[in-house]
Amino acid sequence: MSLVLDPAAQDLLFREARTANTFTDEPVTDEQVQAIYDLVKYGPTAFNQSPLRVTLVRSPEARERLVAHMAEGNQAKTAGAPLVAILSADNEFHEELPHLLPHFPQAKDLFFSERPVREGAAGMNAALQAAYFIIGVRAAGLAAGPMTGLDFEGLRKEFLDDDHTPLMVVNIGRPGPDAWFPRSPRLAYEQVVTTI
Repeated sequence: MSLVLDPAAQDLLFREARTANTFTDEPVTDEQVQAIYDLVKYGPTAFNQSPLRVTLVRSPEARERLVAHMAEGNQAKTAGAPLVAILSADNEFHEELPHLLPHFPQAKDLFFSERPVREGAAGMNAALQAAYFIIGVRAAGLAAGPMTGLDFEGLRKEFLDDDHTPLMVVNIGRPGPDAWFPRSPRLAYEQVVTTI
């Protein structure tokens, strides 16, 4: 084996993990979400900028408002998940840099003083953190259903503000009956990796 990670953990995180489309009604607790975050916050980002923000949609009223912004094919999944998280990029992440990058606090003004630069950096690095978040959900023994089929501008106006750009909605819980679509193919190593 070329990998140090236990094969069972490899299966849990990647080979056997799937995007869930149905969930049981078993609740996802705040303690579980905190454990997920406390693990995945260590994933690297450029300048340690950590722009991901997570909005947990728990109340029935908020869930109803969220479902209205989902594409038709995603509405039932979102309505039925025990927990839904809106993942967004904080375009004002640079305000935290003096704390997050104490050895180089001037990075805040040196590299991120202009909003378009911040938006690009926030989008890329928050997307990276969103991937860590999905792996963290799997590490907790839960299933994730990440979705981008939604009205992004409507969602932003409804739940966020101009400083946050929505990236995706993630349904979270224990997989329910018929939770999985058939596994889609993946590209082979030779199709992806080039040596120069």
